[in-house]
Amino acid sequence: MADDALMAGPFRPTDDAQVREVVAWAAARAMPLEVVGAGTKRGLGRPGNAAAALDLSRFRGIGWYEAAELGLAAAPGTPVAEITAALAAARQQLAFEPPDLGPLLGAGAGQATIGGILACNLSGPRRIKAGAARDHFLGLHAVSGRAESFKSGGRVVKNVSGYDLCKLLAGSYGTLAVLTDITLKVLPAPEKTRTVLVFGLDDGAAVRALAGAAASSLEPSGLAHLPAAVARASGVDYVSGAGAAVTAVRVEGTEASALTRCTALRELLGAFGAIEELHGRNSGALWREIADVAAFVAPRGRVVWRLSLPPAQAPAVVADIARALDAAWYYDWAGGLVWLAAPADGDGGANAVRGAIARIGAGGHATLVRADAELRARIPVFQPQAPALAALARRIKQQFDPEGVLNPGRMAAEA
Repeated sequence: MADDALMAGPFRPTDDAQVREVVAWAAARAMPLEVVGAGTKRGLGRPGNAAAALDLSRFRGIGWYEAAELGLAAAPGTPVAEITAALAAARQQLAFEPPDLGPLLGAGAGQATIGGILACNLSGPRRIKAGAARDHFLGLHAVSGRAESFKSGGRVVKNVSGYDLCKLLAGSYGTLAVLTDITLKVLPAPEKTRTVLVFGLDDGAAVRALAGAAASSLEPSGLAHLPAAVARASGVDYVSGAGAAVTAVRVEGTEASALTRCTALRELLGAFGAIEELHGRNSGALWREIADVAAFVAPRGRVVWRLSLPPAQAPAVVADIARALDAAWYYDWAGGLVWLAAPADGDGGANAVRGAIARIGAGGHATLVRADAELRARIPVFQPQAPALAALARRIKQQFDPEGVLNPGRMAAEA
């Protein structure tokens, strides 16, 4: 590929060889590249300083799909919507329930690519039962910042020696390598879905109710709590019209199993408050809102934080933050995940959020998911790492991308 053609950018490869050629050219000149698919997550992470985009949106398509083998491989630019449609035709699904954060981050809905989902390790409410996105990432082909092609894993789950590169690259935000082929585990879609709603609980009581459901033998696949202000914003009438906080527990499975477990859940949770039940379409709509953080899409002027916390400590952390900030929030993963919207002025609530987490002394971290570029450049977007862990991360980056050409500055400020 001629230099003048490359310098025109953005670069839009359609296969592994073209990706390797572009990265080799950039590495030879220490020219930073922004690795991007549909661009729905451009606002996620620190603002980078790339000179050109390595655009994977034309590198798309499902390479193979074997429903009987519960496996699928796709190019990184393949829209998640295309994959879910193919799976739905065979009554299967991506069990980690990938969220669509496009509207939250100022992009269009339904445009997210599978490469972006895996690069950011994004998982929805079913993570509590099915695991994270990285747990369904079976194999890959990729190009490192050295312009070297490599592969890892395969079409089946098996124990192997050596590094699990799928788990390393999931959540690396494209800073280590460019994914060129992705192999995923898929699972049967549930025949029926039921969601039990409990009305009027405060945060502490809600998390206790969710903990009880999680500890039961009823295998819930969604455990969330929406304070009254968030519940009012729902598009589901039973939720928005409740006039109170709504605590939601989902079960999925065959019709007989879902019905039996839903009845048992109603008995288990009935002592906490008034009960209602959602079926089919309403249940699906509620959990899509929860996954996609729909409650905080507007107003766009507020920053959005994602807090990972010990569930039992989450209400105390949120209460601590609420004393310092005019915030709104809701809980997922039985309280282990808190989405929080706060004013964008000053530090966007960074001191209040991270200070509250530090005071519990029991672990936890916070990620700034939505903010303008100026704020994301000024404060740490990701939870600051301990010195030893930060040094390890730098060594890994040096091994995969010694010239720093892949998404430089996306996860940490450059030295």
